[in-house]
Amino acid sequence: MVIGDGSWDDAEFRSGLDASLSAFLDAQAERLVPLGADAERLVAEARTAVAGGKKFRAAFCHWGFRAVEPVVSDGAALLRACGSLELLHASALAHDDLMDASDTRRGRPATHRAFEGQHRGAGWRGDPEQYGAAAAILLGDLLLGWADELLRRCGFGWERVGPALEVFDLCRTEVIAGQFLDVSVQARGRADVQAAMTVLRYKSAKYSIERPLHVGAALAGAGPETLTALSAFGLPLGEAFQLRDDLLGVFGDPATTGKPAGDDLVEGKRTVLVALALDAAPPADAALLDRSLGTPLTASEVQRLREVIDASGAHAQVEDVISELAAIAVTGLDAAALDPGATEVLRGLADAVTQRVV
Repeated sequence: MVIGDGSWDDAEFRSGLDASLSAFLDAQAERLVPLGADAERLVAEARTAVAGGKKFRAAFCHWGFRAVEPVVSDGAALLRACGSLELLHASALAHDDLMDASDTRRGRPATHRAFEGQHRGAGWRGDPEQYGAAAAILLGDLLLGWADELLRRCGFGWERVGPALEVFDLCRTEVIAGQFLDVSVQARGRADVQAAMTVLRYKSAKYSIERPLHVGAALAGAGPETLTALSAFGLPLGEAFQLRDDLLGVFGDPATTGKPAGDDLVEGKRTVLVALALDAAPPADAALLDRSLGTPLTASEVQRLREVIDASGAHAQVEDVISELAAIAVTGLDAAALDPGATEVLRGLADAVTQRVV
């Protein structure tokens, strides 16, 4: 799975992870048989929610474990534990897309839009949008509960699972509170760079890389010193990861991101990128950007806002910060004295999450 240049050929891992998640959802579907066709649709959408994606959180959980315990005693149990992070991620996306009124996710209808479409297609009574919103909330809640269940029942003994669950509990608290910070910042319609960085750190950076590393390491028996060492790598890398995501949300190609052009601008995201642009742009350009956020935008209007952000220097500045944070992360990784093989793969993953185009 490790190749000479430090990158990781993860096809085998992802195939095993998909099979593990599918088996878990098969078991849940069996439990829900008495509820009939509606439960079948719920499970079907759960399968869609965990399909695709880069599976970065699961990968960091896996290599957090291997960094502490290079030889895995129970590969199936570790895959199930890693899968819990993907269920958590799917839960967050179902809720996030609803809150942001996003129409698509990975090139498919967002969860609430999919359920809304089912309502319309069946010609049921009531408001299709309300039905879609209710279903997305419930599916997100169900996925959140399943994430906890999958980790608790992954197959490792309680002496391993207990410490990992403590990290997992903290992770869930951070991401939900961070999501509320994000919603509140958008409601206020303003955010300086510091506030935007706080949202970035707690809504995404920690739960994307730092906490998955911690869950894996805790499963392997890591103590506080090792978790701290992993934070020196995982937190700055998570911040760089989300800054890349912010750039893709404005400048990404819809054909590869699966989201409309300038989606973050249409949704009114008060990201670090936007905060920097508002600080540095000429008053007229800053006013245009500020009043355009969160409004329907044509392709030409999106392009004009991209030009404003570019001209302000914010785009280049965020690229520089990504590079700086990635370098800090790798320095922290090298100082952590972890398993050399795992360190090599983690260095490759650092490049993958900061240089990606989707």
